[in-house]
Parts: sequence; C-alpha cells; structure tokens
Amino acid sequence: MSARTVLAAMSGGVDSAVAAALLAERGDRVTGVTLKLWCYGQSPLSPRACCTLDAIEDARAVARRMGFPHFVVEAEEIFRARVLQPFLDDYAGGRTPYPCALCNQHLKFGDLVARMELIGAERLATGHYARVGRLADGSVALRRAADPTKDQSYALALVPYAALGRVEFPLGALTKHEVRAHGERLGLTVWDKPESQDLCFVPDRDYAGFMERNLGETRGTGAGDFVDAQGRRLGRHRGIIHYTVGQRRGLGLAAATPLYVLAIDAVANAVVVGPRAALESEALLTAPANWLLPAPPADGARASVRIRYHHAAAPARLALREGGRVEVRFEQPQAAVTPGQLAVFYDGDRVLGGAAIERPLAGTTGAGRTTRAAAVVPASRAAVVAAAS
Repeated sequence: MSARTVLAAMSGGVDSAVAAALLAERGDRVTGVTLKLWCYGQSPLSPRACCTLDAIEDARAVARRMGFPHFVVEAEEIFRARVLQPFLDDYAGGRTPYPCALCNQHLKFGDLVARMELIGAERLATGHYARVGRLADGSVALRRAADPTKDQSYALALVPYAALGRVEFPLGALTKHEVRAHGERLGLTVWDKPESQDLCFVPDRDYAGFMERNLGETRGTGAGDFVDAQGRRLGRHRGIIHYTVGQRRGLGLAAATPLYVLAIDAVANAVVVGPRAALESEALLTAPANWLLPAPPADGARASVRIRYHHAAAPARLALREGGRVEVRFEQPQAAVTPGQLAVFYDGDRVLGGAAIERPLAGTTGAGRTTRAAAVVPASRAAVVAAAS
C-alpha cells in the first residue's frame, strides 16, 4: 500500500500517541497536531488532564521519537463557543450534558477535518476505540471497537457523516493492553501514562465549584425547593447544578422510602423527587438527530439504543418526527432517561446516528420519570458527565 498523508490528532495521552506512531511505522506521512483549548495562565488544570502544557510536550516527544512534524493549533475560541458555553447553558437549564460528543463534532472531526486541506492530508487519524469502513454499496459505516470494554462509538455519534469517510481509527481492533504494548515496543515515554477520567476543563472533579465560578449566583447555583410529583414542597436543595435525574444519594431528605430525582425544573428552580417505581420510561424524544447514514432510516425502524455511555443498548423503534427529531419507543422501560445525554442508535455493531435527549415522553410507567436500580444510580451529575471523558 502506498504511503498516505495523514493528520494525526494527538492529545498527549497514550492512545493518540500510539495511533499516530503506528501509522508512521507503517510508512504514512504523518503530521501530528494538538489542539490548544485553554489560556494556561488562567486555567488550573491538573497534570493528568489532557490538553495541558505537559500533554502538549508529551505529544511533541512522541512526534520527535517517530520522526514526524508536530504542530499546536489554537482552538480556544471555538472550544469555548461550541463546547464550554453549551455545557454551562445545559447545566444551568437543568440538563446533564455530554460535552465529549460536542468536542468530537466541532473540533476533532469538524475543525481538524477542515485543516486537513491546509497540509493536503488524505486522512484524519485519532486514538478513539472505534472502527470505520466502507460497505459493499460504497457507503461508510462507523462501528463499535473490537474491545467492548474500551468502545467509544457512543462518543462519536455526532461526528458529521461527511467527515466519516476521511477518518481512520488505528486502535479500533486493539485492546488497551495491546496499545500499551505497542507504545512500549516503540519506545514512547507515554506508554504507561495514566488515563484521564475527567473532563479536560474540570480535572479536579469539582463540578459544582466550576459551575459556581462560571455561572455566578443566578443560574442554577441558588438554593430552591425539593418537590414531589404533585408539587408539594419537601425541603430545600443546594442548587440544581448538584443534581441529576436518577440521583438518590446526597439529597438530605427524610422519607419512609428512598427518594430519587425525577426531574429538574430550572425555571422554577425546583428538583422533583419521588420513589424508584416512578422512574422508568418507555419512550423519549430527542433533539434533531445526526445520521451516520446516506439517508435517515425508515420511519418505525428497529434499533438498539443507548441512553448514556455505560448503558446496555436496548431494543426500540425509531419514529421520525418534525424538525429531524426522533421518538424512541423501547420494548421494555428504561432507567434514567436524562435530558442532555445522548441517545445513540445501533444496528448490531453499526452506529446509525445519535442525538441529545430532550425529554422522556408521556405514556411511561409510574410517574413518567426515570432512573435505574438503587445500586447503580449515579451519585451526581459529575458521574454522568465524566463517564466517558
């Protein structure tokens, strides 16, 4: 196979480093690029976070080791406009956002794909655990990674379909152990670097503190009422930024049976709580969907749908609605349908598309709200938001 010109996105972690290094070892003409998302003099980022100055130096060291050029691209403005501000707005609006998908959509597979033209690159490579390939009819398909424990296809559901045909995932067929082994074999200093499990802009996991610093005192940070499904006041909460649908721990409410967060009403600054039985949903409505297909599927198509990163995909039917929205009707009620999280649609291991969840729909069990069994309910919005970062 003849050498290709590849732009390799490098965060400074082991996965993107090994992905770029394997392509260089194969003989491709690789150019590494790291996105600078922060003004580092003002951002207290931990050494384990991605996108720090140390991470940039780690990416440069890999490029030097493998003998290819590396550049840093200023992306702070687009990051703040397309990822950070929507994250803050969602939190203040009572939703639980998934910013990694927006970063993939607008930066890694948006801005970087556009920059490929500047160096004449044929492909964009990243360290995601997913697979992409062409079908018999010539269309492009995004598929789950071979290693189900590392699969990141959920986080890629908002990637523009037009970009998918120009993307390569060198790690899609590998396990994490195999990736680290390649890194050690190639002499990459990051081969045993710990993984970041947090959002790059909240590496200390102090989500509430981050929100309070960036939202001020009037948007989701002020105390308000806990209420039941009938609107009866049960107590006071610390601010809606501290809660997510399905949460049980940390409510501070005395009740005969455990209470769970059923919904968050940002307009009234209220957190609706109720029993676990009231928390399952049979259906949901999404925002306009991003389809990773040449055309949307037929109305009423069957699919398996994931409603959060660690959710086991559940059988459902997809009904196409006005404005590109999708109504998802599950065969069995699902837990913790959380506004702001992604609903991602699968046909086997192929990703059909995805969209942000707008709300659970009427026609649900119990009080029409959502959660899952007590042992697996997320402790806070932080646990949901950071699940796949």
